[in-house]
Amino acid sequence: MTTFVDRVELHVAAGNGGHGCASVHREKFKPLGGPDGGNGGRGGDVILVVDQSVTTLLEYHHSPHRKATNGKPGEGGNRSGKDGSDLVLPVPDGTVILDAKGNVLADLVGEGTTYVAAQGGRGGLGNAALASARRKAPGFALLGEPGQTGDVVLELKTVADVALVGFPSAGKSSLISVLSAAKPKIADYPFTTLVPNLGVVTAGATVYTIADVPGLIPGASQGKGLGLEFLRHVERCSVLVHVLDTATLESERDPLTDLDVIEAELREYGGLEDRPRIVVLNKVDIPDGQDLADMIRPDLEARGYRVFEVSAVSRHGLKELSFALAGIVAEARAAKPKEEATRIVIRPKAVDDAGFTVTLEEDGLYRVRGEKPERWVRQTDFNNDEAVGYLADRLNRLGVEDELMKAGARAGDGVAIGSEDDAVVFDWEPSMAAGAEMLGRRGEDHRLEAPRPAAQRRRDRDAERDEADREYDEFNPF
Repeated sequence: MTTFVDRVELHVAAGNGGHGCASVHREKFKPLGGPDGGNGGRGGDVILVVDQSVTTLLEYHHSPHRKATNGKPGEGGNRSGKDGSDLVLPVPDGTVILDAKGNVLADLVGEGTTYVAAQGGRGGLGNAALASARRKAPGFALLGEPGQTGDVVLELKTVADVALVGFPSAGKSSLISVLSAAKPKIADYPFTTLVPNLGVVTAGATVYTIADVPGLIPGASQGKGLGLEFLRHVERCSVLVHVLDTATLESERDPLTDLDVIEAELREYGGLEDRPRIVVLNKVDIPDGQDLADMIRPDLEARGYRVFEVSAVSRHGLKELSFALAGIVAEARAAKPKEEATRIVIRPKAVDDAGFTVTLEEDGLYRVRGEKPERWVRQTDFNNDEAVGYLADRLNRLGVEDELMKAGARAGDGVAIGSEDDAVVFDWEPSMAAGAEMLGRRGEDHRLEAPRPAAQRRRDRDAERDEADREYDEFNPF
């Protein structure tokens, strides 16, 4: 059964915002209590946070679909809906967040580092919040926005100071077991280690982590063996340690050839040229192993490598190796720039920046794109005539009408607001260029063609009353 997973595809969905409420205050002896509809609650976010107690992405491998809770709708009596709860997902230290195309979105290193993978939708405003001097009793409310959805790839890169690399059965697991308290699986057959092992080593005043990277063989950078799967775990290490087997039983292999093959794979993978290297000649407790180490050590030193002869069984040379690694790690830490608090950069938009664009597409359709217009469309209840009139007024005040005229739009041309997948398309009427002054009583808007018998009856009664007043004035001039 799989117990270690270092790459998963996660499907995240934030919570939807709650709808606003359209309500009128009702109380005895107060027939005109006014609007009292509350706002909808905000949808919950999906947040990734680094947790040192988590070491694998196995949980998300089995349950890749994660969704935050929705916001509650508003209620009458000016009661706002409850916000949705944020969904916090713990991830291991060193997790890289990528989009579906492989672009890096965030690199999560350090306890408590967070990233919002999906943002919850805003709650819709109730009619109490929409009331104004012109529209004293709105008969509509805004809908809640849908939460963001999408797919992200989580890729774990082990955070370690030292990486042990080498052929299978070179003794890497044995070394990490005696240098630290880690207890990896050890056997005398290749590919015993199927997952990176991590251990903590204390050498004097320096404490560092050491990782055993398994599965490197010729062609690993092209996907052979397990190397390509785990080469990413080498990227964060400060020093690379080549573990060479001086007691190999394979006649076609020798330590120098093993070193050249592993170096070729590291070069092919890329990005590791600046890391210092150390060569460890392992298994010198065996007589043939010591003889081979004495033969190849001058060649390795001539290439510029620092060479250490060790034995995981007799623990020969381990103290010198651990202190040498501690010195290199300490130098690397000292050379790193000091971490500074993240600076908050505020980039205000220009005063005359309306925040939208109008483009003419090949099929003659005018498309409006912008954060505000698209959000307003998502929040509009198109079953409510007054809500549609309110949307038209907002778009006019933003300047959408003027931009459409400048782009050459004429009456009857198609206009789409939003992306191709989720857009509202309508036939443009220039008469919509007027604003809220064209609205009559609540719910009346002559720009809407839907029949309104009640409104017509009110207009007829007003006309009859005006006619009666005029006739009275004619017979009573004084």
